Amino acid sequence: MARSEQYEVWIQSNSQWEMIASFADFEVASSLTRTRSNRMRLIHTIYDEGKLIFQDLLAEVGLTRESG
Repeated sequence: MARSEQYEVWIQSNSQWEMIASFADFEVASSLTRTRSNRMRLIHTIYDEGKLIFQDLLAEVGLTRESG
């Protein structure tokens, strides 16, 4: 396996984060993030031989404040 780069869309469900989609194209991933109202993260990742070697949080949108 070679090095691969992707943009992952993660959504918060209760207190857990889960990846719902990944795309090779930034524009596709960011457009999906803009259309949702849930708390979401757009993360740029690089894998080498299937192993995560780089991760950068590009954006977090949605409900980010805690009420209390």
